[in-house]
Amino acid sequence: MSQFIDISGRDQLNPATFDFNSTFAKPSMLNQDPIRIVEEEIDTAVESRNDSLPTLRELGPPDLVHLVKQSVKSGNKQSGVYHHVTGIDASSSASLAAYVNTLIYTPNDKTSKIISGLYCCYNAFSRLDMRVDVKIPGGVESYCIDERGDKRVASDALWMETFLCAVLRAYAYADDGSGDSIKKIIGVRRFDPITSTEMEHKFLDAAERLFFKGPQLGSEPEVQVPNNVSNHLTTGLINYIHTTGRYTSGINLFEKLRSRDTEVSSLLARVMLSADEEVQAVKLLHDAVLKLPMDYSLLDCQASFCQSKGRLDWALECAKRGVTAAPSEFATWAKLAEVYVGLEQWDLALLTLNSCPMFTYQDKDLPRMPDPARILLPVMPESILDEIDDPPQNYDEVHPSLRKLHAAGYKGTFLKAYSILTEVTARIGWDQLLRIRSQVFVMEEEYRSEKQTTSVNQNSNANASTTALRGTPSPGINGAASDGQPDVETDSPPDDEETLNEQQSSPGSPPDSAKITDESIEKPEHTIASEVVKSGNDDPANSSSASSKYTQFHNKRLCERWLDNLFMVLYEDLRIYTIWRSDMAQAQSKNSDYRKSAEEWEILGELAERLHHFPEAVEAYQACLRVRFSPKAMKGVLKMYENQGRSGEMLQAMIRLIAWQYRWYSEFSPALLRTVRKLIETEGAVKVRSIVQATSLPQPVLDLTHRYVELCVAFRSSGSEA
Repeated sequence: MSQFIDISGRDQLNPATFDFNSTFAKPSMLNQDPIRIVEEEIDTAVESRNDSLPTLRELGPPDLVHLVKQSVKSGNKQSGVYHHVTGIDASSSASLAAYVNTLIYTPNDKTSKIISGLYCCYNAFSRLDMRVDVKIPGGVESYCIDERGDKRVASDALWMETFLCAVLRAYAYADDGSGDSIKKIIGVRRFDPITSTEMEHKFLDAAERLFFKGPQLGSEPEVQVPNNVSNHLTTGLINYIHTTGRYTSGINLFEKLRSRDTEVSSLLARVMLSADEEVQAVKLLHDAVLKLPMDYSLLDCQASFCQSKGRLDWALECAKRGVTAAPSEFATWAKLAEVYVGLEQWDLALLTLNSCPMFTYQDKDLPRMPDPARILLPVMPESILDEIDDPPQNYDEVHPSLRKLHAAGYKGTFLKAYSILTEVTARIGWDQLLRIRSQVFVMEEEYRSEKQTTSVNQNSNANASTTALRGTPSPGINGAASDGQPDVETDSPPDDEETLNEQQSSPGSPPDSAKITDESIEKPEHTIASEVVKSGNDDPANSSSASSKYTQFHNKRLCERWLDNLFMVLYEDLRIYTIWRSDMAQAQSKNSDYRKSAEEWEILGELAERLHHFPEAVEAYQACLRVRFSPKAMKGVLKMYENQGRSGEMLQAMIRLIAWQYRWYSEFSPALLRTVRKLIETEGAVKVRSIVQATSLPQPVLDLTHRYVELCVAFRSSGSEA
């Protein structure tokens, strides 16, 4: 990729037509050279977007901005450039034209001029792509394109829907500080969609008007059927309220909506609990459950509250009722499994986990563009900081065994289920987990043996289930391979005898250290898959007792294939983790260096974090940062500082993360804004500003963090009064 690094003076935008004060906060990337993804042929990016419209499922991709440039010296030679953007005010054609004008009137390229610009913003409610076409010279034309490519008139009602979708996309596509979302899509400018209380009123008003259309937008991958309280609109609203701390605004909104539908009480209760209004929240939940006794969102909220108060016995009853109310939803089963883990009822936790309905993960509506001729990525001068710039040396050498860790790719329901399984492992150990697994599930070896000696009831029709409910979806639907994740080879799991430090670790390490470590981690025996049993109509009888010891074959359950795969993936994670810790201990005992590349340390940190070994994860992240800057590693270290209440170190990490975000065209991260807000609540805005200003870093870098603080002050967050 090419980098556009020339930073020279820029023409000022003529403000005669458009007012930016209510839309854009300063400092902003609007005053910088835009990203330029150059097309092979003009309009191929727009054509690709047109072709993708029928396939969009949820909120749609980020907004597309396409510009046509004409060479000043070469006659009429034209070229097309584009980039994506989120967070621009899409409430009218004028506000989108204003953004296009910032690109037209402030170019740094003096060899060409922009003759037209097209802004495309997807309306997920009406399934239309809103377009604003700016001609230079000429006028502004606004219209919309449907899935068939036909033009339609853009009405005020459509613009209100588009505005709301644009705000929700800004939060959905925002990076959490780790850099994962930024690296996923190249060339996206991310702006804060709501920078003032006036914009907040506009957003919440649109949300109130369109609230009951929310299920049309789809939902998070863990939700099977979107409803009025579980969809992308409610997710965005809750995310906004928690990010900005505007609990009063959220309570007022949901109070008005609750008068129209009692189901909204679960959302109102969650906001009240976040605002430390527990008495009102408990009373609200009590009254709402009396009206809607089988509303699983209310029951889930009750269970979570009881968990937070240590009353797991109460949480258990709420979670059980939630499963009864919504047996096809993953969240209810996952909550019940979490409660069983808290109660240390490991066998019931595994049985519940085995009954979770697993859904195929569907990623966001990412833009699908043709290969560009070249990409020009300008350097943001405010973000120039030596320690976060990528060094020229190669640091991407990674041992093959670290590349093969399948758990790193889990998402959606499989990620949550794996997290529960690793939590159980962290609390009771791998060996004890295998013993409970063999007591609960039918193992392959014993099934084969039993089948040879015993005639199994041909008419049995038992399915893998908990002792309370039946009806788990078939493995053909829920298998990990259908999730887009690679199915694990259970017949011959990886068993490398090469150590992780084969490239360069501690000199003189025993060559068979991996062999010794492998022996300390018992390889799990396979369970018998339900489809194997059903293929011969040989189902073992189902037990009706929840407290039985599962010591006999006929009292066991069939393990779902996806859960069996999770055990194999967990074994591989534990094997690599144990080798790493063993090799590191040997190196320390010999006072020798244990060397890894930065990316290897990052992977090991993620591995330890997945396995709930947080001190070891921080150790790996810190080692990564000693090699080179990594936003993911810095985010991991930031979590440690936050848990320990080390405000000074938190701000040092925040300054670097915010600068790195800005370097890659993101001046808005809800996760980082939330961290700054919480820090202001405990330390006060004056102290936070003072600590940031006392840092010996370039002033433009510090101003980026000051901008987050100023945003909290603008929203009158707690602690910002002074």
